[in-house]
Amino acid sequence: MKSSFRIISGLLLIMLCSSWGFFAHYRINRLAVFTLPKAMAGFFKANIGFITEHAISADKKRYVDSLEAPHHYLNADHYGKNPFRLIPERWDDAVVKYSEDTLNKYGTVPWTIQYNYYKLVNAFKAHDTTGILTAAANLGHYVADAHVPLHLTQNYNGQLTNQTGLHALWESRLPELFAANYNCYAGKARYIENPLKEAFKICHTSFNEVDSVLRIERALNKLYPGAKKYTMVMHGRKAVKDYSAAYSRDYQRRLHGMVQRRMRSAILSVGSYWYSAWVDAGQPDLDKLIKQPLNAGDRLKIQKEEAVFKAGKIAPFE
Repeated sequence: MKSSFRIISGLLLIMLCSSWGFFAHYRINRLAVFTLPKAMAGFFKANIGFITEHAISADKKRYVDSLEAPHHYLNADHYGKNPFRLIPERWDDAVVKYSEDTLNKYGTVPWTIQYNYYKLVNAFKAHDTTGILTAAANLGHYVADAHVPLHLTQNYNGQLTNQTGLHALWESRLPELFAANYNCYAGKARYIENPLKEAFKICHTSFNEVDSVLRIERALNKLYPGAKKYTMVMHGRKAVKDYSAAYSRDYQRRLHGMVQRRMRSAILSVGSYWYSAWVDAGQPDLDKLIKQPLNAGDRLKIQKEEAVFKAGKIAPFE
């Protein structure tokens, strides 16, 4: 009984603390499949269930591995007002400048992206189906995390400015309520010349949005008494206190599409990292690795889902 309680408690903790929230992570990995070229698409579509389901595996690791958490963020503002002029991109150089303990304390997401990128390259080279899918799912997760502005600041949950709960509002509540109307298609995956430099570029762009995320919510909060700001929402079978639909809608409007833009960028970036790793591995024939082809019904469902995505909507999936 105690063991079961710990597992359930751990899963609830993951749901509360997970980056982008389960909803968005599932969709970012899944929709990234539709950015891939034909030579990759067959394999990834045949395994789209795995790619989707394991989009949150990296978050689950945080419950069992105390060293996992820093892989999901970079508290860039710890390093000053212009941190990306100061932080060396090469890990060894950053260690010399700040120490490994400091880097691990304040987050390592760009280097984690690089590490998982080369894990995927090696899995492609080895024609290791399980390795490819696991590395791709994890890489997708970390790339998506780097697109969240609140993963780039020490004030990651608004806790330093009396805005506690902001993290879940931005990356979970808003996508859950409004993503059906997001246009997240940004074209086909592109080749990334320098995976580490690209990771730092993503982080820098997210960092530039931090002030707006905090400032806009702080102004909005003054307009809503607690009774209108919060409501009880069903999460699974449990009713929990969450931001009201009205408050969330107003925040969404004042952000002028920021969440949609970051989600769209994340989808394209995830697909681009997968594509680039495949190219760097010598473009192996992935069709030979398809162990269970899609049946006609599943193939038709995925085709329809892809068509909806490319038309500028996000379709629900089973």
